This record gives sequence, structure tokens and C-alpha cells, in this order.
Amino acid sequence: MTGISRITRAFESGKSPLLITCMVAGDPDYAGSVRIARVLARAGADMLEVVMPFSDPVADGPVIQEAGARALSAGMTTDRLFSLIREVREHSAIPLLIMTYANIVIQRGVDRFYQDAARAGADGVVVADVPVEEAGPFCDAAREAGVDPILFVSPDTSPERLDFIISQGKGFIYLVAARGVTGVREEVAPETLACLGNIKKRTKLPVVPGFGISTPEHIRAYTWAGADGVIVGSAIVGIVGEFREWPAEMDYALQKFVKELKTASGHPDLEEVFVQP
Repeated sequence: MTGISRITRAFESGKSPLLITCMVAGDPDYAGSVRIARVLARAGADMLEVVMPFSDPVADGPVIQEAGARALSAGMTTDRLFSLIREVREHSAIPLLIMTYANIVIQRGVDRFYQDAARAGADGVVVADVPVEEAGPFCDAAREAGVDPILFVSPDTSPERLDFIISQGKGFIYLVAARGVTGVREEVAPETLACLGNIKKRTKLPVVPGFGISTPEHIRAYTWAGADGVIVGSAIVGIVGEFREWPAEMDYALQKFVKELKTASGHPDLEEVFVQP
């Protein structure tokens, strides 16, 4: 896979900030997660982050942990992750980002994991628990496969470490917007907004906050601060958990929420896509 990635093309499209919606592969089951991915894309999401469930998800809060447990109980595996990516790719050109953990990548073989991700149609991979000092083999395998290696920074990242992360990453810089694990937060931390501005002075790569973003007010704050995109995870995964036994109601709730978020990000002219339950 060569040339400009779908992720880069999305950021160069002129729509800013992009809305990146998160879902857990296999939650509430395999077929349901394929449908959810399509619903989110149709509703106006600019990119999908697909979380591979893991038995020890150190970066995930309770909502995504519970979703991961449901997915694993329903039989989710790495092979099925790539099958899901392929099925979504058959119907959509939306950029697809995999969020996973080092154990899963290493168990499959680092080179093989990234090659399989590329063949399935994934555009980027985030390995949540690999520090940048140990990320070399992952980044090398990603680049060889034509997949963007997405790396984390936080308000606590030193300037020297930040410059090194910027030199290794591709696609965008993932700004951890809240300390701790994923999950809904009430407020946007001022230090995160300041950090966002500082990173943008140091790199031409897009800067995208995630963790704790769940409301239109959050998105407006990050838009004002100059974010190139925002990642909304637990709030969306929570809707899936709440409505998992009522698929039509789930689809409607997801579409309604995505439209609210898109309006907050400055894209109010969405086509009406609601499917009434």
C-alpha cells in the first residue's frame, strides 16, 4: 500500500475538525458491530476507531471494558477483527483506525499483524500500551505495510519526548485529553487546550484529542482551540451497551448523537439520515 493514506486525505479535505467515532469490534456481537460501523459512517462520522477487545485493557475505562467483555464472550478474535474491517471496507471508503494492545500484535507477529491490517483495509493502528521508546518495531512494520502508526502524547509529555514522538508518528498525533483511562468527563482541562496549541506549533501533523470527549460543548471547545479532529469513544460505546437488545432504537440513537456532534464541530448541513425505530 503506497501513496497518501485515507487518514491524511481526510485531514486534507478541508473539513475541520474531523469527527472520529469509536466502536468496539464484536460488541454486542460480530454482525451487530458491522452494522454499527456502517451506521456511524452513514450518520456522518469522518473516521472510525475500531477497538480490538483485550482481556487486560489498561487504557480503557469501565464502559469500553464492559463492551470488550461482551465482545470476547460473543467470540471476537483477531481474525474476526480483520474480517470486520474487510466487511466495512466493502461498503465504505471511510478511514479505519484500529486501537489495540501490544500483546495482541506480538501474539500474531508484529509484521504479520500490520500486513493483515493493511490487506483488510485498515489505514492506521494505535497500540495503546507501547511507550515510544519501544515503538520502533511497531512503527517500522506499520510503515512497511503502508499503515499509519498513530502515537500518543499528553499534557505531561516533555518537549524532548514530544519532538521524538512527532518524528516517529504518521497520520495524526493522538492527544490524550484526560488523565487516566477512557471515559466520559464533565470538563475540558485547560492544560489540554494549552498542550494542543503547543503541539500544533511543533508539527504539521494533525492533532486530535481523545479520552473524555462526549458532548457538543467539548467539541466546540476543542474546535475553538484548533483541534484537527476529535475522538468520541465511551459516549458512543455506552449507547451500544444501553440499546444492544434493540437494534433499531440503537441505530436511531447513534445517528442522532453523531448529528449533534457534527453540528457542534461546524458541519450542520448534514443530510437527514435518521432511520425511525
